[in-house]
Amino acid sequence: MVRMSRHSRRQRRQQRGQAPPGGASPEPTHDDSAPDATDLTTHLEDVEVGATPGIEHDELDRLPSTDAPIRITCIDYALDRAESRRITDLPAFIATHRPEWSAVRWINVDGLTNMKVIQALARKYQLHPLAIEDMLHLGQRPKLDFFGGHSGELQARIFIVARMLRLDPAPGNDAQLCSEQVSMFLGHKTVLTFQESRPGDVWDPIRQRIERPGTRLRQNDAGFLVYALLDAIVDHCFPLLEHYSDRLDKLEDSVLDRPSGDTIHEIHDLKRELLDVRRAVWPMREVINIMHREPHECMSDTARTYMRDVYDHAVQIIDIIETYREVATSLTETYMSAMSNKLNETMRLLTIIGTIFIPLTFLAGVYGMNFRRMPELETNLAYPWVYPIGFWGVCVLTAVGMYVWFKRRRWL
Repeated sequence: MVRMSRHSRRQRRQQRGQAPPGGASPEPTHDDSAPDATDLTTHLEDVEVGATPGIEHDELDRLPSTDAPIRITCIDYALDRAESRRITDLPAFIATHRPEWSAVRWINVDGLTNMKVIQALARKYQLHPLAIEDMLHLGQRPKLDFFGGHSGELQARIFIVARMLRLDPAPGNDAQLCSEQVSMFLGHKTVLTFQESRPGDVWDPIRQRIERPGTRLRQNDAGFLVYALLDAIVDHCFPLLEHYSDRLDKLEDSVLDRPSGDTIHEIHDLKRELLDVRRAVWPMREVINIMHREPHECMSDTARTYMRDVYDHAVQIIDIIETYREVATSLTETYMSAMSNKLNETMRLLTIIGTIFIPLTFLAGVYGMNFRRMPELETNLAYPWVYPIGFWGVCVLTAVGMYVWFKRRRWL
């Protein structure tokens, strides 16, 4: 696992005002700028091999953090009741227990920049240090881990890392693919989800289903809620694929009708985005398959049964992605063939023009020589009939004859 390097730890001690090993006093540092979200989520990149794995709860308050507000929402629901609220006073929320009527509690955190919030929730719900490390280290591959349970020190949790794909508006372009890491913790009656600081998600339909009485979500446990969240993430890939299908159709028309240098760049951009979608969905298939096949005390049989449907959707999406990648590859080959044919047409036209001018060049060379005595110039009809009108007539007839011959041979 990973840990900060000695140079990085020395800088952290100086920023926190701690003394380095050996009793030396720390040098005063002045950092007027607060760390941004990139610094907070990539502080694990300076690593040391063989260090202690995971991030303990006590270590969270020593990591770089900001006091920027983080949106925390809590939804409690049961068969006949549902309540949704935004948490503004986290200590008071941590100190109180869930209502007795609540069958499932869903806590969603938007943002990973405030370590105090992460620490409070990690202590409250006994999150495993390894899961905390994976949650804060963005860019994770979709994965699934089981922690605690069976009368151990920690409560039973299923830790899931997924990638939420969306199309965001971009200047000068139709849309831009954005991939956001989502971390989920599933307990017996509690679901915690941690998202990056990007606004919005694909779970609004899930929240609306929770608010409506009599839905299947209200009738089932926390495992069924995780199924619904994963199903929304996977199914949201279908609109993405429709977007890429329209782009492929436009690129195909552009390649066949008017290929240009911008066309091949658009094809490569599309292939790269399809590869990003494949990297996000392909591991999700294995995660969903494990949740469907392996029993766990936090997953009911009903939730595991419905996971099969999500698995089928993931397989279908992967098949479509592979098909679109093959189409994009064939478009690249078609573009190269079109450009080669265009070059061949140009070379053929230039060759025909050069071929037509070969006899004309010969005639001009013969009759353009500065000889004093030429037989054609001695006759009475040399001017104007033989030369130059006769010369130009021969040239025109030669060019027209060659053009007609090329047409009959279908070279033009």
